[in-house]
Amino acid sequence: MSWEDLAVRCPCGSGRDIDECCGALHSRRRDALTAEELMRSRYSAFVVGDVAWLRDSWAPSSRPKRIHVSADDRWLGLTVVEAHGGPFDDTGRVHFIAEVERDGTTVRLEERSRFVRHEGRWVYLDGAG
Repeated sequence: MSWEDLAVRCPCGSGRDIDECCGALHSRRRDALTAEELMRSRYSAFVVGDVAWLRDSWAPSSRPKRIHVSADDRWLGLTVVEAHGGPFDDTGRVHFIAEVERDGTTVRLEERSRFVRHEGRWVYLDGAG
């Protein structure tokens, strides 16, 4: 799936158009302003299979050597439970729930992600379920 395959609305659930939301981050036209915005862009990267964005938005200190995104997964939605980390912060946390359909079964993924600033921009550090 690509950005062109999606409807006009961003898959992250923000209600905004793709081009002014996660698409702007994926295309590197701008950086995320908040930890939540970066997390939403990472969810959208899973939806469209953008492994390059997942890699680029991951802190070098915790980035795995390989990042796998299954083309068979069908992402159903994202709910942000709580988010901290604004434009002037150096650390952030986002508690979210995502649902994905795998092999005909709906799986609920819950994570409390940590984000940090690296070279002036937000990056994903790690997360716990």
